[in-house]
Amino acid sequence: MQDGLYEQSISMEAEHATNVFGELDCHVKKIERSFHVTIVERDGRIKVMGERQAVDNAISVLEELASLSEKGSEINEQNVNYCIALAYENMNGAVTAMDDELICHTINGKPVKPKTLGQKEYIDAIKDKMIVFGLGPAGTGKTYLAMAMAITAFKNEEVSRIILTRPAIEAGEKLGFLPGDLQSKVDPYLRPLYDALYQIMGADSFLKNMEKGLIEVAPLAYMRGRTLDNAYIILDEAQNTTPAQMKMFLTRIGYGSKVVITGDQTQKDLPGDALSGLDVAIRVLKDVDDIGFCYLTSKDVVRHPLVQKIVNAYEKYEKKETARKERRVVYSRKKNNR
Repeated sequence: MQDGLYEQSISMEAEHATNVFGELDCHVKKIERSFHVTIVERDGRIKVMGERQAVDNAISVLEELASLSEKGSEINEQNVNYCIALAYENMNGAVTAMDDELICHTINGKPVKPKTLGQKEYIDAIKDKMIVFGLGPAGTGKTYLAMAMAITAFKNEEVSRIILTRPAIEAGEKLGFLPGDLQSKVDPYLRPLYDALYQIMGADSFLKNMEKGLIEVAPLAYMRGRTLDNAYIILDEAQNTTPAQMKMFLTRIGYGSKVVITGDQTQKDLPGDALSGLDVAIRVLKDVDDIGFCYLTSKDVVRHPLVQKIVNAYEKYEKKETARKERRVVYSRKKNNR
């Protein structure tokens, strides 16, 4: 060993080492780059060399990934990135602990679990609170996890029906008149909800329960005048509600119901300077008991790693634009006061 270098090794079974190292050693190369260490695997032992703190961090990541592999998880880039991020924050063991939190299985047998600490807090809030606002950027699993919790509660007979709704607002483009009956016209707006239901519940089971009226997928406008008892209700894309729509929705809730409201405050499709019902609700309800607010961030993005980079890039850009506009307003006021 070279002077000044620290060395540590751990044992790992071959099948798990293959999973942890990844295809063409892509995962272990990322760990090496992240901590500036050298990792060598030989005869069932993995040796890590570098600065002491860096070696300790790399070892903690390798052990975390090995533990996930032993539990049957296939190690992917998101797992590696998140373990590395947590190692920098000295939060070792968090990923393994989250892996024990099974919500349900998809129709193909894939387990649905929280993959980040933010998602874990979101799931815990849904369990503990009657109404939960899940707020955050695209790809953080807001709708999917809420759907998984709803289907699990329905299967366990904790609620008698599932109601899924979202405002029918076009995403920045005019689609014109759509053909077909009323259901055909609103279905395109509700497609993301259908996709999650099909994946978790299966198309046949979903259609049977929908025919019985036990699962309902409808635009938000259909909620007016109803009282929703003993139901699991999910309002998706809540940033596109008006204040009046949000108030109407929240006052539909009856006994034995649980509500999850999801939204991304940075992706509003409302016309002009219209107020978002989600923004107003956050300000109005922030101190009300039994209402939880979970703020997911770019760290909780579980889609392709590129999505996380895109979210971060937009966040930086929007902060710069906000600062530039504020400077322009200040300059304009000073100029007018001269």
